[in-house]
Amino acid sequence: MTFDLTASVPQLVKKNILIVDDHPFIIEGYKNAITRYNPKQYEFIISQAHDCRSGYDIIENNSTLDFDIAFFDISMPPYEEKEIFSGEDLAKLLLKKMPSCKIILLTMYTELLKIKTIIRTIQPNGLIIKNDLTFDELLLAFDKVMKNEKYYSQSVVKMLNQSTHNAIEIDQYDKQILVHLDKGTPIHEVLQNIPISLNAIVKRKKHLMELLKIKTGSDHDLVKEAKSKGLF
Repeated sequence: MTFDLTASVPQLVKKNILIVDDHPFIIEGYKNAITRYNPKQYEFIISQAHDCRSGYDIIENNSTLDFDIAFFDISMPPYEEKEIFSGEDLAKLLLKKMPSCKIILLTMYTELLKIKTIIRTIQPNGLIIKNDLTFDELLLAFDKVMKNEKYYSQSVVKMLNQSTHNAIEIDQYDKQILVHLDKGTPIHEVLQNIPISLNAIVKRKKHLMELLKIKTGSDHDLVKEAKSKGLF
C-alpha cells in the first residue's frame, strides 16, 4: 500500500503584492510585515518599485500578473513624460488595468482637503498617515484589507470627523495648470499639453486664486499655497 504524503499538506494561497515607495527601508518594513501574515495559509509574491517611473514600468509591463493588493506612497519622484506625478496617479493607472486590485495608500499629508480628495478619487481600501504607521498598524491594515474591509488610520478618521465646510476640490486640468506654473512652463507649451483654450486657463487660474484666497495675484504664491494644501 502506498500513501500520498502530499495529500494532507494544504496548498498555500498565492497573492501578488506591489509596493511602490521611494524609501528602501520602508519597503523592507512592508515586506517584513506582509511575509509574517498567516504564513501557513498564504504565499506572497512581492514586486517593488522606488519611484513613479519604475512603478509605471511594472504596471504597464504586459507580462505582469494582476496584483491582489498594491501599496503606494503618495509623494514620490514623478514620471513627467507620462504625466504620473504621484502615487495617486499610479493607483488610478493600476485600477484601470486591474480594477479588482485593493489599494493601500500611505501619505505624510495631514490636510483634510487632501485626504478627502484621495478618498473621493481613488476610493482606497486602506489609507494610512505615515505618522500613525507602526509595525502593528501595518499588520492591522493589511489584515482588514485582506478580509475585504476598509481601513483608515486614526489620524484619517479624526480628520474626516472634522468640519468640511471649507473643503476645496479641483479637477485634473486645474492640477496640470498648477504643475506647469510650478515648473515655469511657457504659456505656448502649456497650451500644447492641456487641451483647453488660453481663455479657459486664465479663468481657471483666477478661480484657483479665489479658492485659495491669494490676494497678491502671484503665481508663486498660488503654487506655494496649493502645495501646502496637497492639491498636487
